[in-house]
Amino acid sequence: MVHPLKAGYSVAWTSKISEIPQAEWDSLALPLATPFLEWEWLNNMETSGSAIARAGWLPNHLTVWHNQQLVAAAPLYLKSHSYGEFVFDHQWADLAGRLGIQYYPKLLGMSPFTPAEGYRFLIAPHLDEDEITGLMVNAIDHFCERNKISGAHFLYVDPQWRKVIERQGFTTWLHHSYIWENNGFQTFDDYLANFNANQRRNIKRERKAVEKASLRLVTLTGDEIPHPLFSRMYHFYENTCDKFGWWGSKYLTKRFFEQLHHNYKHRVLFVCAYSELDERMPVGMSFCLTKGDRLYGRYWGSSQEIDCLHFDACYYTPIEWAINNGIQIFDPGAGGRHKKRRGFPAKANHSVHRFYNPRLSQILRSYINEVNEMEQREIEAINQDLPFSEAPPTISL
Repeated sequence: MVHPLKAGYSVAWTSKISEIPQAEWDSLALPLATPFLEWEWLNNMETSGSAIARAGWLPNHLTVWHNQQLVAAAPLYLKSHSYGEFVFDHQWADLAGRLGIQYYPKLLGMSPFTPAEGYRFLIAPHLDEDEITGLMVNAIDHFCERNKISGAHFLYVDPQWRKVIERQGFTTWLHHSYIWENNGFQTFDDYLANFNANQRRNIKRERKAVEKASLRLVTLTGDEIPHPLFSRMYHFYENTCDKFGWWGSKYLTKRFFEQLHHNYKHRVLFVCAYSELDERMPVGMSFCLTKGDRLYGRYWGSSQEIDCLHFDACYYTPIEWAINNGIQIFDPGAGGRHKKRRGFPAKANHSVHRFYNPRLSQILRSYINEVNEMEQREIEAINQDLPFSEAPPTISL
């Protein structure tokens, strides 16, 4: 249903991104740094059966039209749980339960299963961003209140857009990711020189262990990638998820990976580990996406337990590729226990929230500053314990 607004404008909700013309959506999404809001990526999530109602991700995208032209959009999902988000709000859900408040469903803005900074409303550049954001927030507020939705939550938000959405009264929650930045590195040796002597030796030893296992790591992008490798990557992803049981987070289907070959391989980077004993198919792979000067690590897996292969396939070889291809920022994905020792300092990221229940809203606003201060101290503590020859600057709120 389309709702009339000021002259020439209307908003509409849709449960399928395929109902929105790809060219119009991508005219808003392609200029962004992130690849995860592009039509093909989001449509693959839906058509592959990965982000659908049965999985607890009901697409509920908001669009704004001016004289039948798409001028703004927000990828949104109605969630019946909090899995696949990597912003752990289970304590809020538990609190709501103890207060007798129904927490689910909630309205969520993010690229599904993708803990990478960059979410924002897609808005045509010639429009007033604050005005259109306000129009969209008003539509979201009415939708949530009418349908008794507990809250609206936008995760891993674009740093610049965060300022815009905060002006709409949303509350910010601080988190952290582990991000590699190219500090003028021209070679992999320049990257190594950033570390103290002990860690330089450790990284060289880890890469040497992969060589001693008679493995050759190859990077493939775009048309270089043969079709069977997408199915192979799914099996590695599936095995890695199964290995961790309940915490494995196997959200994506085989069809999702296979569809990428047809419509999204131009963004894909595979790191493939081939054995000298059989070079027909890799024994391990990592899966990254790249756009502009950004690289994003997503998934990995191997058919054998091979010492240090994970570190080389997920960190060292992608970093080497990044340096050789003008990448400035590499986000390797969720988690940090291994990453901080390999040149990925903690960096702040943010989610923004609005509860429609007055009690939850009051509690959030009363305690969020204390929560954020604790998180800021955690970021500082992590970055004071990095194996660099010189400590990196502290990244503040």
